[in-house]
Amino acid sequence: MNTSPPIEVPDAFAASYGANDAGARAWIADLPRLGGELLDRWGLRLDGPPAHGMASLVLPVVRADGTGAMLKLQQLREETAGAAAGLRAWDGNGIVRLLDHDEESGAQLLERLDATRSLASVDGAEAVRVIAELMARLTSVPAPEGLRRLADVAAAMLDEFPQAVRSLAVPSERRLVHVCASAVADLLGEPGDRLLHWDLHYDNVLAGEREPWLAIDPEPLAGDPGFDLWPALDGRWDEVEATGDVTRAVLRRFDLLTETVGLDRQRAAGWTLARVLQNTLWDIEDGKTTLDPAQTALTTAILHRWE
Repeated sequence: MNTSPPIEVPDAFAASYGANDAGARAWIADLPRLGGELLDRWGLRLDGPPAHGMASLVLPVVRADGTGAMLKLQQLREETAGAAAGLRAWDGNGIVRLLDHDEESGAQLLERLDATRSLASVDGAEAVRVIAELMARLTSVPAPEGLRRLADVAAAMLDEFPQAVRSLAVPSERRLVHVCASAVADLLGEPGDRLLHWDLHYDNVLAGEREPWLAIDPEPLAGDPGFDLWPALDGRWDEVEATGDVTRAVLRRFDLLTETVGLDRQRAAGWTLARVLQNTLWDIEDGKTTLDPAQTALTTAILHRWE
């Protein structure tokens, strides 16, 4: 029997995630039972207070052999259903290593990284270089069978786009999003087959002992690596604006990323525009009628590599 104290769910996490729907609240209520069951099954003991992101509870634990690890509990969703399959395929190559997995709940036992040190704390140019090198390693792996496919995601966006774009209030923004949709349509026949992280931003890269920096929290997708560039381009936007030349700063990031990963720049620009379309559709679904100014500026810059 495990002697760890009962698992406590932070009030802030319970309130924020539980606000989503009744299913989320039921999952939150079941976390102490689920966590306790996994501690027993995997021979773990708690080793500090829980942490959480927007959609997961993470418990620092110690394994039976004395090594530290992290127990990640998250509700099964379409975006994360393939996380374990992706982590197994990567096998720790540039990303946190999966130690065990509970298929029914989606819980993951992961190697322990330093959650207090993310790539967001590193100088901007160096951070882009690091994330580019990690992306090159991650996207070198073929996607395993059964993952969500960019082909399906992109086709669904094109189906949704004609009706949704009418909600944008500014004609120039509607025209910009039309260009993004045209890029997606042009690339739809060649969606790619690489294993994508999908959410590789600077806070999703943590310091480790096995390697200086390792990615975390993938939402795996089978597709073209160009679709993975957006978070590294969009992140730390204040630094881009501080240069005084947004287009030049964006293209410097874009060119470093595409050169390091080994991508055709025009094709990568097209798939980056696909991310703009995806973000726009999400924003419209949330009731917005205008584009975020940063997204507009970034999109305008990327068009220099698409046209």
